[in-house]
Amino acid sequence: MAEQRRPGASPPGFESPDDIERDTSRTITPQEIPTVAAGPLSSPLRARPSPGLGAPPGPPRSPPTLAPSERRPVGPSAFLERRPAPPAEPRRSLTSVEPVADRRAPPPPPASEVEPSERRTTPPPPRLDTPPPFTEPQRRATPPGSGAEPPSVGSDSRRPGPPPPPSEPSAGVVERRTGASGGNPAGPERRTSTSTGRRALPTEAGEPPEGTRFWPAQPRTLEESGLTASMVEELVLKAIFYAGEMRGMDIANRLKLPTSVVDDVLEGLRRQKYIDIRGGGGSGLGKSTMIYQLTTFATDVLRQILDRNRYNGPAPVTLQEWIGAVKKQTIRGNRITRQRMEDKFGDLIIRDYIFDGIGPAMNSGRAIFFYGPPGNGKTAICQGMVNCFDGDIFIPHAILIDDFIVRIYDNILHKPVEEDAGAQSYDRRWVRCRRPLVVVGGELTLEMLDLVYSPEVKYYEAPFQMKATNGMLLIDDFGRQKVSPKDLLNRWIVPLESDVDMLTLHTGKKVQVPFDVFSAFSTNLDPSALVDDAFLRRVRYKLEVQRPDEDLFHQIFEVMCRKRGVDYDAGVVQYLIDTHYTPNSRAFAACQPRDLLDQMIDMAHYQGESPRLTHELVDAAVRSYFVRFDKDDSTAS
Repeated sequence: MAEQRRPGASPPGFESPDDIERDTSRTITPQEIPTVAAGPLSSPLRARPSPGLGAPPGPPRSPPTLAPSERRPVGPSAFLERRPAPPAEPRRSLTSVEPVADRRAPPPPPASEVEPSERRTTPPPPRLDTPPPFTEPQRRATPPGSGAEPPSVGSDSRRPGPPPPPSEPSAGVVERRTGASGGNPAGPERRTSTSTGRRALPTEAGEPPEGTRFWPAQPRTLEESGLTASMVEELVLKAIFYAGEMRGMDIANRLKLPTSVVDDVLEGLRRQKYIDIRGGGGSGLGKSTMIYQLTTFATDVLRQILDRNRYNGPAPVTLQEWIGAVKKQTIRGNRITRQRMEDKFGDLIIRDYIFDGIGPAMNSGRAIFFYGPPGNGKTAICQGMVNCFDGDIFIPHAILIDDFIVRIYDNILHKPVEEDAGAQSYDRRWVRCRRPLVVVGGELTLEMLDLVYSPEVKYYEAPFQMKATNGMLLIDDFGRQKVSPKDLLNRWIVPLESDVDMLTLHTGKKVQVPFDVFSAFSTNLDPSALVDDAFLRRVRYKLEVQRPDEDLFHQIFEVMCRKRGVDYDAGVVQYLIDTHYTPNSRAFAACQPRDLLDQMIDMAHYQGESPRLTHELVDAAVRSYFVRFDKDDSTAS
């Protein structure tokens, strides 16, 4: 039978073609080519796999007993282990080199034709009685000193002989790169992005550790932003429509998204022929400097987009992401001390009992109720309270609720913080601000406490309590609103109790949002005529802001003079008290030193003089400030 051999030169250690042709009882296939470590060879030859062979072969014949010096086995080959045995004749796996004297195969070749370095002899004739039983691959000989079983098919078992260098990764290792829990020497584990990919992003250098504070990571793909491609495309088309034409970098800055994300969206819109490139911006290379404008194909699509909503601003964040941020930036559970409060209130002169009353309320984060006569600093106390809370927070420009955009950031209510040059980058759809203080007074209505939908622009404006999230909400002049106090209190009972507020879309759907607000109610009316027991039970802290006495009146006047740049004269202030307060039984108010001093400064400027405290200016300021109305026989104070 003709010989079947692997292409190429015959490896050293095998018979010549003439010697093989003498043995007509065997057929050599590529699988049977042994790996021989004889002569000068230092590494075994690798058998070339044949496609379609995957079942283990029949049992190997047991090699004769060899002396320890003659045993030189070679490791098993995974390709040989996984090949099925032919039905006609069993194959014999050669895993070791045997001496010529130990083989008994008729007829042996002449001794003169076999070189000492070629220790291979003709195998015995095949057995034709029955097919061999199946033998597990573990029974094959393993290299000495390994002490381990042959690897399974799922592991790195496709390499024969000793393990290869690390530069040759096997297919089994590549398949385990995703989902393996252990270390991976081949490289980092492959990650897949999801709609909430921002929570799963690896921590970058300089980023605060997880759990310390909320820090929105910059999205690197559209999936990590949590937005759909159609949503971003609509924002891009509206931005170009309102501006006429825009550069790519200006569009990215308007949407507050990375340039790489916006470039992909721009390329998709250009392929759809909705936008076209007018030219370069004059500096730089790439899509960011290109100037884009709308085409006539975008007319119908843009009309449909504007009919749905006309929001033109930064891209929104998802509702779930905003809820998670609110929980991490909560106003609850602070640890505020008396010393810290005194430092944060600045020049505000308040009594000790007020510190002792508002301190525990701020640590709880629950509501507080201020009552007392007007003009004694209830609003100023609330403004100082919000400065006592730790750090700054992140507020989104807008959030997305059921494909409806709700704008939260307000440049009047929210005060951005100045960032350092080396500050850690973050998602620019969020604004880093101080904790907000939102003050509403007599203009408050029940409609303003729900989502405000504008039919003209077709998107929502967040209510006051939503804009005050993670901050403080002050209902000033409580009882003077257009809505009755009873209806207003009924609106606040559920949020104060459960920390959850229910908002209503114009479609009628109810949306549950967090109510993480430190609420403060302030009134100068009689509390017994405004509130009931159900409200007082949910507002745990009540504090009366009393009028200042004479000593405190002097202290406030001195502080106001220092802030206005006027020399303080205690004698003139005492003249004011003895002449205009004591004889008329006029009550003190904390706002009066500021108001009287401002009037004296205005009169001094009118007279062409430098502002200073004099008896003449005091008398003139009192005549203008305190007025008696004979009609109702009352004194304004």
